[in-house]
Amino acid sequence: MNGGRMRTRVESQEVLYADEPLVTVERADIESLKARAGDNPRRRIRLCTHVSPEDRVHEMLIVHTSDAYVRPHKHLDKVESFHVIEGQGRIVIFDEEGHVEQVIPIGNYGSGRCFYYRLSSARFHTVLIDSPALVFHETTNGPFRPLETVWAPWSPPESDHAACSAYVSELRRVAAEIGTKGRAEA
Repeated sequence: MNGGRMRTRVESQEVLYADEPLVTVERADIESLKARAGDNPRRRIRLCTHVSPEDRVHEMLIVHTSDAYVRPHKHLDKVESFHVIEGQGRIVIFDEEGHVEQVIPIGNYGSGRCFYYRLSSARFHTVLIDSPALVFHETTNGPFRPLETVWAPWSPPESDHAACSAYVSELRRVAAEIGTKGRAEA
């Protein structure tokens, strides 16, 4: 990887795999990931530290830039956790109809925000990025099966850029209204 000492293999423009039996990550590796995320059309990248999509445990260092759209989704039979390394954002939890139920401000340990989050049920969620980049360590159970991710039918697909932009703007407005209360009023 550019900048750090880590060797990686490229799965796609957005997915790298650590290509060493012992994985260590330095600041230069994170800076390289941030630069690569900024160069990607979807404004994100992940470094998988597990060996393959078939592994039972998946650990990834993920970078999303502030203009990345993370379409609301839920995972069937999965648990996921985030540990924020750098940046700030908000996890948004929805009900089945797309109404915001909860907003969780996230940031690194020193930010005063929640720095760790774990979701162990199939609930629609997304992340809004509030800093130039959000860098986090995500852990989930494998193997990776694309059909186990359910895209929220009430959210725009990534291919509709205008609808995504309008949706994210409205979601940011709603999330700001909920603010530090964390939960929507019933």
